[in-house]
Amino acid sequence: MIALTLAEIAAITGGDLRLVDPDTAETTVSGVVDTDSRKMTSGGVFIAKPGAETDGHHFVAAAVDGGASLAIVEHIVDAPVSQVVVADAVAALADLARAVVARVRAEGQLKIVGITGSNGKTTTKNLLARILEDEGETIAPINSYNNEVGAPVTMLRITESTRYLVSEFGAAGPGSIAHLAGLVEPDVAVVLMVGMAHAGGFGGIEETAKAKAELIAASRSGGAAVLNIDDSRVAAMRDAATAHRMNIVGFGQDGAADVRATDVQVAADGTRAVITTAEASLPLHLKVLGAHHITNALAAIAAAGVLGVPLADAIARIETVQVAERWRMQPLGNDRVRIINDAYNASPDSMAAALRTLAQITGPDERTVAVLGAMSELGESAGEEHDRIGLLAVRLNIRRIVVVGPEARRLYLSVVGEGSWDSEAVHLPDQDTAYEYLRTELRDGDRVLVKSSNSVGLRHLGDRLGELFS
Repeated sequence: MIALTLAEIAAITGGDLRLVDPDTAETTVSGVVDTDSRKMTSGGVFIAKPGAETDGHHFVAAAVDGGASLAIVEHIVDAPVSQVVVADAVAALADLARAVVARVRAEGQLKIVGITGSNGKTTTKNLLARILEDEGETIAPINSYNNEVGAPVTMLRITESTRYLVSEFGAAGPGSIAHLAGLVEPDVAVVLMVGMAHAGGFGGIEETAKAKAELIAASRSGGAAVLNIDDSRVAAMRDAATAHRMNIVGFGQDGAADVRATDVQVAADGTRAVITTAEASLPLHLKVLGAHHITNALAAIAAAGVLGVPLADAIARIETVQVAERWRMQPLGNDRVRIINDAYNASPDSMAAALRTLAQITGPDERTVAVLGAMSELGESAGEEHDRIGLLAVRLNIRRIVVVGPEARRLYLSVVGEGSWDSEAVHLPDQDTAYEYLRTELRDGDRVLVKSSNSVGLRHLGDRLGELFS
């Protein structure tokens, strides 16, 4: 974080400053700002976020041991550290992020990109950050820091020398993207897709589309809207972007796209395509597995182009990326048994894309194995969407379908109902049982996909299988 006095932080957050010792207390801080006491370093600011299961106020002393010089709290804590007492610690974190970004932006160098979408945010963020880091100091979220805590924590990592801030915005509900994006007012707004992920929390896919469109309204007037025109709901955001006086850049495989992919070919070593813009037409070999990641690459290339990065440079940098991120189409195992651990998250769209990738990269003498868990947060659509995935797995001729956990039983029943039975499909109660089954079931030539929502935790099963066949 940029250097701020404790008095400035108190003023920004509307808090009451209590110095630990007015004669000896540090009056300026410039360290890390976080809600995790384990991440504190010298001069850090600890945000004592209350929670249903853990209360950050219990960890103030640990934060001090880690080097924190200030704690932002909702009530005074008995700890040897200066404290700013606020009504709402999370709101104070947001206020601090807004003020710091505004101060750095006023210097004239900082450009901000905001990314949202039902799927692909983290991969796009990582690809874009890889492109921009060669242009200048770039700050992007760690993992999927895209919520009311992770987004402002990322924003607060900027310094006076930061040239690009890439922010990822998830939607906890209506208004959340508007709030988070409103903290920074992005210069470039990237909308990837509108899908069924989290649709249960919004009341349907049309309400999800409205939530994603909040990024357009919260971005800077006169900036750029980078839109996936292959997705009709995203393409429909053109009107809002035009009304907001934004330059529109469309990406996709549609012939009308400003940044377009053609000749897409999927293989075990990645996906190849030809990327075409008004500037040039060049080949891309994306090593991240799956044709669906071409969409994410197009979004990153389009956003980078808005910021002045030539197409050839963007492609060359993207081609150095081996894995989007841990647990996202992550190759594990060995040449005999290959594991694709894609169980950080799952929606109907990403589940279908991963299954298609498994089928596409498996040779005629190899066997497809899908280890599937439940997709969460689908609301009333959950049963129908699990049915659809079960049907797709059978129609793609996935040779072994291993369904894990009671929440995914509907998927298993759909598989059986479609005509896959006997040893072709099994339903197992938990990860340990699945591991023991797969330890003896998997054989040379197997290509294995592990896929579920984060809450199911199959990513850990994927790691175990990767170690088993390393």
